[in-house]
Order: sequence, then C-alpha cells, then structure tokens
Amino acid sequence: MGKSGHRKRANLRDVATAAGVSVATVSRVLNSPHTVAEHTRERVDEAIRSLQWVPSAAARAINSGRTRFVGALVPTLDHDIFARVLAGLERQLACRRLSLVVATTDGDPQIETSKAKGLIDIGAEGLIISGKSHAADLYSLIQRTRLPTVATSCYDPDYALPTIGYDNAGAACAALAHLVELGHRRIAVLHGPKANNDRTRARIAGLNAQRDECELTFLEVPLSTAGGCEAVRHVLKSARQATALLCLSDVLAAGAMFELQRQGITMPERMSVMGIDDLPDSACLYPALTTIHLPVSRMGRHAADAIASWVETEEEPASLLLDFNLVVRGSTARPHEPET
Repeated sequence: MGKSGHRKRANLRDVATAAGVSVATVSRVLNSPHTVAEHTRERVDEAIRSLQWVPSAAARAINSGRTRFVGALVPTLDHDIFARVLAGLERQLACRRLSLVVATTDGDPQIETSKAKGLIDIGAEGLIISGKSHAADLYSLIQRTRLPTVATSCYDPDYALPTIGYDNAGAACAALAHLVELGHRRIAVLHGPKANNDRTRARIAGLNAQRDECELTFLEVPLSTAGGCEAVRHVLKSARQATALLCLSDVLAAGAMFELQRQGITMPERMSVMGIDDLPDSACLYPALTTIHLPVSRMGRHAADAIASWVETEEEPASLLLDFNLVVRGSTARPHEPET
C-alpha cells in the first residue's frame, strides 16, 4: 500500500497475469465472451473479482475500437424544451448501450463547429444537431470524418442530413388558424431572433403565407421570459392594438402573460395568448396556456434510435416527420368586441 493506505489500482495486465492468460484473452472475455472457452472466462472473471478491477472507458475504447458515446450540440440548456429532448435522447441511447455527451453552442455556428470538432476528437461515434442552420465548416467536418449525424427539431427529406422533427411552418399555421377561427383579425406575432434559427424562420414564413386572413405584426425579441414582457410593452403602445398574441415559443408566451397581468389586462377577455411548444409549466400558468404540442421527448427517442442504428449498421436512416397537435386551454377566446 502507498502512504495513503490505498492499493494501486489494478489494470488490464494485472488481470491477465492473475488469470494466467494473455491481455488479448482478457479483452475478448470483455468484448466477445462467446469466443472464449467457458473455463477461461471463469478464470478471468475470478481475477477481475479478486482484484476489484473496473475497466475504464479509455481501456474499453482501446481494446474494442469503440467509445460508445454520441455527442449532442444544443444552443442552450436554459430552456426546458432542450432539456426534454436531451432526456429522451439519453434514456433511449442507454437502452442501446450508448452514452451521451452534451455541448452548448450559444446559437453560434462557429462555436458549434468548434464544439463538434472537440467531440469528434474525443471519439464521438455520432452527432445530434439542432435544426438546419450551420456553418459550412461543420458540414465539411461531418463529410470529412464520415460521422453519422442527425438533425432534430425540423423535417426536410431533401436536407443534406437525416432530419427527425416536425413541420415548423405547419405548427405556426395551426396556431394562427385557431386564433382566426375564434374571430381574431389583429394579431401580434412574438418571436425570438431569426439569425441562425431556421425553425423560427420557417414558422414566420408559414404565417406570412397565411396573412391574407388577418393583420399580422411581427416583433423580434430575445427568446426569454423578459423578451415576452418587452414585446407586450411594444404591443400596448400600438395605436391599432392587437386582440391576440401569437407567441412562437411558450417561453415568450409566459413572459407576455406576466406582463399583461402586471398591466391589469385580463386574459382571455381583453387579450388572447397562444404559444408553441407545450412546455410542462404551460398548463400551470393562469390562465392555462393554449399552445401547440411539439413531441420533443418522442423526437429525442427517435433520434437516439436513428443514430444508434446508423452507428451499428453504417446505414443512413430516413428522415422522420412527427405530428404536432393543438392543445386548447384557458388563454384564448373570442375577441371581446367584434373587429372591423
């Protein structure tokens, strides 16, 4: 024992010596036990137990050529929607005997490329990325390394990579249709930054294609609760005030509702509020938020299955379109007065 009273940690060679076999045989017992005779496996297993040896990830990677981890690149961990995607992704990867390593990009394509290179350098067997807005260097890196990579939160079968997600334009149009059906014609659309966010741009494009049905005013603010508050202050200063707020994120909708309450404006009597996401807390707002449910947890699970199969079989998966649905709650109603 050393001065600290602890034994030196056993290694692979110690196990081989104790079992009276080669290092290669120990490796086969760990990675392909069916190729080793039963009595030999028993000797190796007994040596592992007696030495209390736990193989390190680095040792397994050296011996098997596999790191068995997938990297995920997300803009931020500040918003619950990304946490839900990652939770679904991690749970399903674990079922496929793969681990998840997460890196955040701040929504910056150059940071994303740098983080992707770092994940590849430490042995990522695949990548999960968000959306379709990425630097040319990232595509070049993926192509050069031939790394299995899946894009989530969008659906585009013609995209350079497999996509697993939903129709963002369609989700926004479904939200707008609900408000129009209620009778709203002056609608303020609250959205986060469009730069480097194809999901937001797709939602705005979908709404613009439908704007003949109503008068839409678009407000770009930071994608945060504070951003929703800020947007409402702008809306209330307008001479021709909207009767409904269509928020392209539940995060913005929550902020908008907080500010409306602060200003003494009742919902939905004087202002209807609509979201997109269906975050867990949205049902707990007062009034409960009407929103579009996006299947983000299920998306994470499907992305995990797709990347795991690609890693194992080297066959690229097909893109997958997931459905969304309208969740009507208490924050939307017909306008208080008929619009002209």
